[in-house]
Amino acid sequence: MVGLKEELLKSIWHAFTALDLDRSGKQCHWFPFCPQVLSHNLCTVLNVPHDPVALEEHFRDDDEGPVSNQGYMPYLNKFILEKVQGNFDKVEFNRMCWTLCAKKNLSKTPLLISDEDAFKVWVIFNFLSEDKYPLIIVPEEIEYLLKKITEAMGTGWQQEQFDHYKIALNTSREGLSVWELIDLIGSGQFSKGMDQQTVSMAINEVFNELILDVLKQGYMLKKGHKRKNWMERWFVLKPNIISYYVSEDLKDKKGDIILDGNCCVEALPDRDGKKCLFLIKCLDKTFEISASDKKKKQEWIQAIQTTVNLLRAGSPPPHKEARQKRKELRQKLLAEQEELERQMKELQAANENKQKELEAVRKQLEAAAARAAEEEKKRLQTQVELQDRFSLELEREKMVRQKMEEQVAQKSSELEQYLQRVRELEEMYKQLQEALEDEKQARQDEETVRKLQARLLEEESAKRAELEKWHLQQQQTIQMTEAEKQELENQRIIKEQALQVAMQQLKQLELERKEALEQYEEVKKKLETAANNTKSWKDKVAHHEGLIRLIEPGSKNPHLITNWGPAAFTEAELEERQKSWKGKKASSE
Repeated sequence: MVGLKEELLKSIWHAFTALDLDRSGKQCHWFPFCPQVLSHNLCTVLNVPHDPVALEEHFRDDDEGPVSNQGYMPYLNKFILEKVQGNFDKVEFNRMCWTLCAKKNLSKTPLLISDEDAFKVWVIFNFLSEDKYPLIIVPEEIEYLLKKITEAMGTGWQQEQFDHYKIALNTSREGLSVWELIDLIGSGQFSKGMDQQTVSMAINEVFNELILDVLKQGYMLKKGHKRKNWMERWFVLKPNIISYYVSEDLKDKKGDIILDGNCCVEALPDRDGKKCLFLIKCLDKTFEISASDKKKKQEWIQAIQTTVNLLRAGSPPPHKEARQKRKELRQKLLAEQEELERQMKELQAANENKQKELEAVRKQLEAAAARAAEEEKKRLQTQVELQDRFSLELEREKMVRQKMEEQVAQKSSELEQYLQRVRELEEMYKQLQEALEDEKQARQDEETVRKLQARLLEEESAKRAELEKWHLQQQQTIQMTEAEKQELENQRIIKEQALQVAMQQLKQLELERKEALEQYEEVKKKLETAANNTKSWKDKVAHHEGLIRLIEPGSKNPHLITNWGPAAFTEAELEERQKSWKGKKASSE
């Protein structure tokens, strides 16, 4: 019922928009086209009970008109369309709506089609148009309709011509209105000079298929059920019925063959002088039919079998299913196009953002270039100043060079004194080697003292461990029985005496360790003093070797030299210290 309501609304929309309404939407300048009359006519052709009270209430004389806020559509839906049962003549309904809108909108230019053909094109338009208002037919459906008409005329389809027309159409609008479609077909642009009768027959055939659901029609012979005679009849195949008439004008209907999923069609062999026989089996009756030739027989069998299969599957007629698939495909393409447009907008927005970023970067680069030019200008100015300063420095350097040459001449006279000083330095190097040997001996003595200290520490640790052991034994002894105390008392006295002796030895070791530490500190201080003296001598030697100052006469007294410079003691003091070290070493051994 929803699909039927949509089809009815399209025809009613044409009739309603043709009404010459004033601003309130109630009064009309030509009485027969008023909404009241339209509603009455709709109730009549749709076999809907007419409710004059509701009509008068809806169209009462106030500010609420049929195209105002309340509108005509609520009344149409509630009191007319919701009561439609489908038991009405669709052609008569469409013809009534056509009569209301054709006179006002149909072109006055002479067309190659009659008014009846224009009416059929108008009905086909309502079937193929989009479900949005104002109604238009898109280029894909225009191509489909023109192809159907061309095939019905038996001529070839002009695809290239239609492609040019489609390109011109797409550049200006989305599709055509019904009156533009009638003008296009009536102009003969795609009929290749066919006469009016051929075009009219083609339109009628397409009208029968798309609007009247005629899947196939033609003359065949039918065998009677009572007299068993064969009579020629005009058969019309629809989605659920086969009707047969006396002639193709459909005025004298002779009967119907009701089709359902239980029907079947079978080919029969030729008999009784009849050829191209086939049989239609239904639940209550069987029909024998003879086609004019084998090709017609096969076409009718295939068409009837296809119709029965569609009834079994509950599918709509092929042309309606094809129309639905085309709409779904267009909706899908439209959704993809909208998605593509959305993506393009996003890309465009991103591109604009990038352009803004690039513009900002360009401005930054221009600012940076300006700063660089300013810095280059400053650099050139600084370079000029540096060149001037360098010229002054060069002149000053020339003067300094002249003075240096004079000084070199003066220094050459002092060369002999310098050579004499070099010889003295060689002698000092020999003394320095001897001091280094003494320093090595001092380091060895230091190592000996360190080992002695370590040995004393080990002995002290051993004594402490022994004392701990005696202490533990003493504690164990205290815990013995009273009978053993007297005997152990003597042993304790002996052990205490031994402990006192050990403590005295430990104190002696502590004194020796302290003495060794003092000797070690003394040797360490002397070693540091020797190292400082050696370093001082190295600095002096480096100072003399660099020719930084003139050589002056040195002291005639011999001094010991170490790796770090002159020693802090004389040779006699060194011999005295060596004797002291040897004596201490012998006493410790």
